[in-house]
Amino acid sequence: MTLAIDPGPTESAYIKLREGRPLFYGKVPNEMLLEAIPRYVGPLVIEQVACFGKPVGADILETVFWSGRFAQAWGKEFHRIKRHEVKMHLCHATAKVTDAVIRQAIIDMFGGKDRAIGKKANPGPLYHIKADVWQALALGITFEQTRQLAAK
Repeated sequence: MTLAIDPGPTESAYIKLREGRPLFYGKVPNEMLLEAIPRYVGPLVIEQVACFGKPVGADILETVFWSGRFAQAWGKEFHRIKRHEVKMHLCHATAKVTDAVIRQAIIDMFGGKDRAIGKKANPGPLYHIKADVWQALALGITFEQTRQLAAK
């Protein structure tokens, strides 16, 4: 099982995956996630902040701070993956890929919209996933798949 975190300055999205399948997820205040992290079992992967030579503001610096706190709370080996690597892995394209394209790539992996998301009467495994949790899911899937490729 993998815990993937898309950190933010005040709230962070997280998802616990088993072989690419979401088990539980959400977006919570950073303090709440920080308290919960030591109870998880399995690898931890955190999205690594990258600025690509552009100026960064207070929100980015705060996100970096929380990434470090999450890693410290974990207290074990952890992994970081840059957003660019997620885009390249899932979409096999340049860094200009949008979140919508990544979301669609994940939906396609799960068998298309009807199977992946479904409807209220027949929800799919991605039915309740929204907002930043998609980024955490993309991060977790990328980690698990690249780890499997490296093991071969």
